[in-house]
Parts: sequence; C-alpha cells; structure tokens
Amino acid sequence: MRRIWWKEAVVYQVYPRSFMDSNGDGIGDLQGMIEKLDYIRQLGIDVIWICPMYQSPNDDNGYDISDYQAIMEDFGTMEDFDQLLEEVHKREMKLIIDLVINHTSDEHPWFIESRSSKDNEKHDWYIWRNPKEDRSEPNNWESIFSGPAWEFDEKNEQYYMHLFSTKQPDLNWENEEVREALYQMMNWWMDKGIDGFRVDAISHIKKLNGLPDLPNPDSLDYVPSFAGHMNQEGIHDFLHEMKQETFANYDVMTVGEANGVSVEGSDLWVSEEIGAFNMVFQFEHLDLWGKKTGGTLDLPSLKTTLTKWQKGLEGRGWNALFLENHDQPRSVSTWGNDKDYWKESAKALATMFFFMQGTPFIYQGQEIGMTNVKYPHISDYDDVSMKNFYRIQTEKGQSHEEIMEVIWEQGRDNSRTPMQWNKTAQAGFSTAKDTWLGVNRNYKKINVEKQLKEKDSILSHYQEMIQLRKTHDVLVYGQYDLTLPEHEHIYAYTRTLGDQQFLVLVNVFPVKTTFEHDLLKKANRVELLLVSGGKGKSHTKMQPYEARVYRV
Repeated sequence: MRRIWWKEAVVYQVYPRSFMDSNGDGIGDLQGMIEKLDYIRQLGIDVIWICPMYQSPNDDNGYDISDYQAIMEDFGTMEDFDQLLEEVHKREMKLIIDLVINHTSDEHPWFIESRSSKDNEKHDWYIWRNPKEDRSEPNNWESIFSGPAWEFDEKNEQYYMHLFSTKQPDLNWENEEVREALYQMMNWWMDKGIDGFRVDAISHIKKLNGLPDLPNPDSLDYVPSFAGHMNQEGIHDFLHEMKQETFANYDVMTVGEANGVSVEGSDLWVSEEIGAFNMVFQFEHLDLWGKKTGGTLDLPSLKTTLTKWQKGLEGRGWNALFLENHDQPRSVSTWGNDKDYWKESAKALATMFFFMQGTPFIYQGQEIGMTNVKYPHISDYDDVSMKNFYRIQTEKGQSHEEIMEVIWEQGRDNSRTPMQWNKTAQAGFSTAKDTWLGVNRNYKKINVEKQLKEKDSILSHYQEMIQLRKTHDVLVYGQYDLTLPEHEHIYAYTRTLGDQQFLVLVNVFPVKTTFEHDLLKKANRVELLLVSGGKGKSHTKMQPYEARVYRV
C-alpha cells in the first residue's frame, strides 16, 4: 500500500463562526482561530479543515458563497486568512478549505447576471426552466431543505433550481464555461498555498437528463428528489475533468462529500488509480442511531456497514473516518449516553472509529464530549433547514412540542453551538453579551480548560489515541478485520501489518458484558496500551462503555 502524508494525518474540523471570537462581536473569526492554533497542535493534529470563510450573505452559514476569492466580513480579511495559513504552516500543520461548487449564493455576481435577462451570456450558468402550463414548478422535486426545489423569478418568468435554500441556486455543470471558471478559482487557492479541499455536496452536481417528474405514489406536494440528482450517471465525466484540471497538478488532500455513493461504485470516486478524490465522506453509518432504531444503536448493522467500507476499499482506496461534523448532532448525545455515562460513552465511541483504516476526522468540541442542546423556541435556532421544517410542519398542524422534539434530536445547530473553552461567561468563546448562537448551558461542566487539568478526561483520551496512532504504523496501514461479529454489545476488530497485530475492543452499551476472544487466550504476550471506562484487568468481562486497545 502506498504511503502518503494524508493517510497518516489526523484532521480537526473548525466551524469558524463558533470556534473563537477575537473581537467581541459574538461571532468566531480567523484571528480567533489563530489564537487557538497552539491548542490544536498540542492535541496532535496534522491537518485543519476550515468550513467556508468566503464572502457570503450567510443564509446557510457560509455555504451560500457570493465571492469565492474574498473573505466574509464577519471572519476578517484576506490578509487574516493569509496570516492563518502562514501560522498553520509555521506549526507544521496543513490547512484544507471547504469548497462549495454545486451552487452559489443568489447574491453572487454570476447569478445576478444570470437572472438579469434570458439573453444574458450567463443565463445558462444556472438551471432555469419555464413553468408548466398551470404555472407550477417545472417538476415535482423537493428541496433537501424542504419545500419545492424551484423558485419563481418574476422578471424572467422562469424558475431556477435550488436543491438547498432558495438563496442557493444550483450551477449548471453542463455548461463548459461554468466548469472552467470553477477550475480557475480552485487553482487560484492552491497557488496561494492551501493544502487541499473538502468538497461540499459534490455528488449532486449532475442532474437527471430532462429533469422529469419523479414517481409520486403517495401524492406528496413535492417528492424527495435524490433519485434526480444524487450520484447520477455521467457525473464522473465532470469529476475526472475537474481532477485533471486542478487536483492532479498539486500535492493536496481532497475529500468529497459524497452522499449516495456505494462501496460497490466507489472506484471512480476514491481508487488510488482512477479516483477523483483521495477519500469521500459516506453517510451509511449515520443512519444507524436512535432516529430509525427506536432510540438505541443498531450494532449489528453498524458492524456490517463499517466493515463493508473497510474491506471494500482495502488495497484500492482510503476511508474518511468520522462520527461528527457541522451537519450532524453530537455523537455522545445520539450514539452514546450524555447523562449517566457521558465521559465513558464519549471515549468508547472515539476509540471505536479512530483506529479503523482511514484518516480520522475530529470535529471541534468532539474531543471534550460536547453535547446536543435544547433551546425552547424556534427563534433561538439559526439552521435554515430546521426553520423551514418548523414552518412547513406548523402549517400542517403539528404542535410546537412535537416539532421541537425532532429539532432537538436531529437539528444541525446541535453541533454549531460555540466552542466551550472555559467556565467564564459565554464559555470563554466571546466577551459579547449575546453570541450568534446560544452557548450550551453545560459549559461549566464541559470545557477545554477543565479537561486539560484532568488525567482521565475525554480530551486526554483523544491525545493518547492520536499519539498511539502516530507511534504504530499498523494503526495506519494495517489490515482491518472484524472479530466477535455476533456479540450484542461489543464492537471488536484487529489491525494487522506483517507480524504486528492490535486488537480494539469497545463495549458500546451502558451494560456490563462478558466475552471470550481467542487472541487474548492464545497470544504469547498481551500488552494493554489504552483503556477507558474500566481497568481492563479481566480478559472476559467489560464495564459499561469500556474501551481497550491491545498489542498482541
């Protein structure tokens, strides 16, 4: 297997609006990030991924870009970004940035031109269609953010497509000029010295030919439209061209957000020979918690899904390992137990995903076990998708209480609350009286400063895991094999490279459990290198949410 720097890296994702506020306006910024680079480095991080910091009206927290080559005023200036890049490199880390090229903001100059006239040369840079005879939308597709995927423009008397917010019109990737403009912009950033991209919503850039109505057996107002735009046939012509015109000419790390990609069809996405990206974020495993399984982790399906990706990419591609990001609720509140076993379950989940084959991604606050939040009113929330959901469900007659239960469990703002640095006001994130999104009330119990002082903290566990992975090649390049496949409480696997072998054992439930493992019985020598949630003395019993890593 080819050795390369991004395989050996550990990545830390920063959501800049919530990370650190340097100027007291209640909003995180680039200078705030610079202040905290030493913390990130001390954690053991190699690569920082920063969410969009481009100029944006901020309808969807920066994922609606109005200028790809300018910085959002909330965050600072291009000079601040240049300083950030320099300071990251000075600390021997790398910086990758989020790239949103399925759509722009409706305030981007390209779209302003596009909607100015049907005759404008940029009109075809976006996806415009005439109404149906009854003046309704061109098709029955639903937006991923609820409601129709089309918005009517009075001046042109046409609809434009928006798979996400109405302020996020989709670019027309069929237009060669659009692609050329995007490639030119991407090369501009790489020439500036960034170390790669995480590419947002990239599996949606190709739409089904003809944009037909989708089957609607349930007579819905609008039909979930993934079958019309997710990983469509022909997308790889675009992806291959993009790689050849951009990534292939630089030593960079590339990660595609690739909803709908299967392991069976992953070659053109991530194979070392022909893949468009170094790795992709796939989301199959994220469906296997409470919202679909009655409130408990579906461990058999989790083992099957993660093992399928581990073995499916073995020797061919590379996995991106993650439990959290800016679009997901907090893992300790969903897969774990953030009340009775907060610390234990956070460590257990961390251990489970971190030592598989792939590059681990840690989302800010995950390393201290930050939890979901329960704001009482929809006005306390910022997430455009949840606000749309609330409005539509209210119109359908659902009660406030019922809707809030869904938002508390699934809303993206769960992971976007300000970073909890210490126990002072606003968790040390800001000196402002009001922050852009409310701080989680548990910040006095859960914060960085407190955990830096505790030997058995979640933070110290992450530091130990990172150092263990950096010390042993087998934990990077070793073969993954599932063991104890039928055990109802334990996720167990080995990593093997030459004559080296490691065993990872994790009890992912709040119960004591027993087990028998042949490796622990037969090995000449067993060395327990990492343990949490128990003492690891017994080779047949585990405490609730206990995690162990053995060298055997």
